[in-house]
Amino acid sequence: MISQYREAEPTMIHHVTIQPKILYYGTPVILLTTLNEDGSTNISPISSSWALGRYVVLGIGGGSKGLDNLKRHPECVLNIPEAAMWRQVEALAPLTGRDPVPDYKQALGFRHEKRKFAAAGLTAQPAETVAPERIAECPLQVEAAVRHIRTPEYDGYFAIVETEVLRVHAREDIVLGRHHVNPNAWNPLIYNFRHYFGLSPELGKTYRSET
Repeated sequence: MISQYREAEPTMIHHVTIQPKILYYGTPVILLTTLNEDGSTNISPISSSWALGRYVVLGIGGGSKGLDNLKRHPECVLNIPEAAMWRQVEALAPLTGRDPVPDYKQALGFRHEKRKFAAAGLTAQPAETVAPERIAECPLQVEAAVRHIRTPEYDGYFAIVETEVLRVHAREDIVLGRHHVNPNAWNPLIYNFRHYFGLSPELGKTYRSET
């Protein structure tokens, strides 16, 4: 018997080969706070991170003050801004805690600024388990301890930093119960090919969702 159904013809999708200058294809922004030599707190905007259980892996530029601080004092806070904070994040973008400013950063227009909280209109808030301060305006704040730092042999311009989560703080209005962040209330700032975005309306949810 011949089936009355026929397989649909495959849709032709065409791709082109490109050489993008950057590969920030849409990741959350993190304002990483670390401890300076004098006990003050430095803020480093970063856009490379991923989480697995109670661990978060960070990608940090090899010449950054934040990385220097983590090597000396292996604690940090991952302050995660919401989309509405993009102007404050951008105010930090051309600043560096390094003094003097490295030549390659000078060529990119960076300037030294120690008082980064004031420069971006942010508020320092004491952490509970680590020495670096939290950023009060960030709805999610993750206190963490550095467990390993690795500089890849194939590229010395960045470091891979493995951290263990010690404590998580969340603004009350984005929390459901005691164990969940409300995804309909939480709108992280996304760095998408050097442009800032928020989230679109919900499309659906995974079968493992508990909310």
